[in-house]
Amino acid sequence: MTEVLFYHLSEKRLEDVLPGLLEKCLERNWTVVVQSVNESRMQALDAHLWSWNKDGFLPHGCEHDGMQSMQPIWLTCEQDNPNSGNIRFMVEGAQPPDLSTYMRGIYIFDGHNADELAIARLRWKIEKKAGHDVTYWQQNTRGGWDKKE
Repeated sequence: MTEVLFYHLSEKRLEDVLPGLLEKCLERNWTVVVQSVNESRMQALDAHLWSWNKDGFLPHGCEHDGMQSMQPIWLTCEQDNPNSGNIRFMVEGAQPPDLSTYMRGIYIFDGHNADELAIARLRWKIEKKAGHDVTYWQQNTRGGWDKKE
């Protein structure tokens, strides 16, 4: 069974929270796939992850970089998994492949965006019906995460 987490953004943007979540994955020696909704968003995330921290960067790649199997973080707008990622992030309404081959599936959605909210609600039902261990986390005013029942 895959652990599937839903992160509801309300205080900060995706660009503010994704790097920290990815860092935690790398600290645990997990390989990661981040799936965005389209090529332009993927390219924007690619640029952001190289420059988000003045003291470093998050090692990652996407199709134009090559060496897919060696990338600790793979950015895509497809349902591929060329780095054998065990964690899959779906951002801004991206539709995942079957998550049963992953340790974790993580949906990050903007609670102020009606389309993303509707997709998250639909995906919650789908993942629950598939028998995954589903949890919901809402951003608090400090930017941290509170687990909701």
